[in-house]
Amino acid sequence: MFDLSPIHLILALGICLVIAGPKRLPELGKSLGRSMREFRSSLGGVDTTELPQTSTENVEHPSTPEA
Repeated sequence: MFDLSPIHLILALGICLVIAGPKRLPELGKSLGRSMREFRSSLGGVDTTELPQTSTENVEHPSTPEA
């Protein structure tokens, strides 16, 4: 259906660079990635932004020396 060659990708990146500018292009990439991640999580019902819960039961705390 769509034939994407490296030339097409370079041309699209060049157009984005001309339109957005070199200073704003990383911001656009971050916001695009964030929106794609949120979209996927809303479809799957799983929130990937939360950190997994770790168990603190097995963690040994160093004892403080008594004076």
